[in-house]
Amino acid sequence: MSEQGTSAEVRQFTVEADDDGVRLDRWFKRNLPQIGFGTVSKWARTGQLRVDGKRVKPDDRLSAGQVLRVPPGGEETGRKPRPKRELSPEEIAEAKAMVIAETKSAIVLNKPPGLATQGGSKTHKHVDGLLDAFVEGDAPRPRLVHRLDKDTSGVLLIARTPGSAASFSKRFSGRSARKIYWALVVGVPDVKEGTIDAPLAKQPGTGGEKMHVDQENGQTAKTRYRVVDTAGKRAAWVELEPLTGRTHQLRVHLEAIGHPIVGDGKYGGQEAFLTGSISRKMHLHARRLVIGEPGGGTLDVTADLPEHFAASMEQLGFDQRLSDAASLRADITEKTRAEKKQAARAHAKQYRKAQRSPRRERGAAAQRKKLGDKGAKPRGKH
Repeated sequence: MSEQGTSAEVRQFTVEADDDGVRLDRWFKRNLPQIGFGTVSKWARTGQLRVDGKRVKPDDRLSAGQVLRVPPGGEETGRKPRPKRELSPEEIAEAKAMVIAETKSAIVLNKPPGLATQGGSKTHKHVDGLLDAFVEGDAPRPRLVHRLDKDTSGVLLIARTPGSAASFSKRFSGRSARKIYWALVVGVPDVKEGTIDAPLAKQPGTGGEKMHVDQENGQTAKTRYRVVDTAGKRAAWVELEPLTGRTHQLRVHLEAIGHPIVGDGKYGGQEAFLTGSISRKMHLHARRLVIGEPGGGTLDVTADLPEHFAASMEQLGFDQRLSDAASLRADITEKTRAEKKQAARAHAKQYRKAQRSPRRERGAAAQRKKLGDKGAKPRGKH
């Protein structure tokens, strides 16, 4: 957003590329949150609010490069902009230590287990509260795009601007983003690869803190899974890809098939804990995220395992390279299949082309013979 003028006089803003296609009222929510919807509606109704000199309505959509005329005042009727929180040097260092990738549109964190994504009535330390560590000058405050449970570790995407946040959110809601999780589960699933299709709903009596499978009233929930390796019958290392985004989906789905995530006492009870030296912390990790960026290109990020998860993998004899290598082989296999299909189509096309020539020659010969028979004089009897 580029601005000319001050709040005491008419202001003009040029719509940036990040805000291309956004509704006018949402533009205010993103860029001038201190001005309430009621004021925006009044300005539009009285013609004080204009885009490229023309009257507009709150639900009109903006295009990059358009000039928005905003009358003076309005701040006192809306919400105050959120002040930048002053973080301690330790908090800033903690936030910066989580960064595993940065682009023009995003900051990608490797969230440790035990750190909440957002605050709550009893949660005062969380990722959202540390995002002021990434604010420089007048730049907008980065925004959370999705969430991870407090005890789930791994890839967490942060958008740098409101526009990139909207773009990433569309990719998540449109299911074009690919999320890969690793989990250690109790026991070994009989079916080594498949899709868990079990609708989920809030479990009555838990205040919405717990989910359960509800075939009649639940929302559609699907999870693709693959057993990467096993430790006898004691435990299995599973690769997961949620095809929908329900609360606690992976945890509930694995418990529903009789193999709760190691350390997930909330859903697996005492059966979720392995004996011996295996950590009692939850073993669920957002390993990889593949998502398209607003300006083009693809963001593909992998997060290292937290210490307790890596130690459990080693104690159970699991080699981390198996999953990544398998994923790579799968990608190569898909590419090889596509290439084989393309080659087969090309071969079939060439074969049909080659067969056309003999057919044409035979047809031409038959036509010549037919014409020759018609032109020949019949022989008389002697």
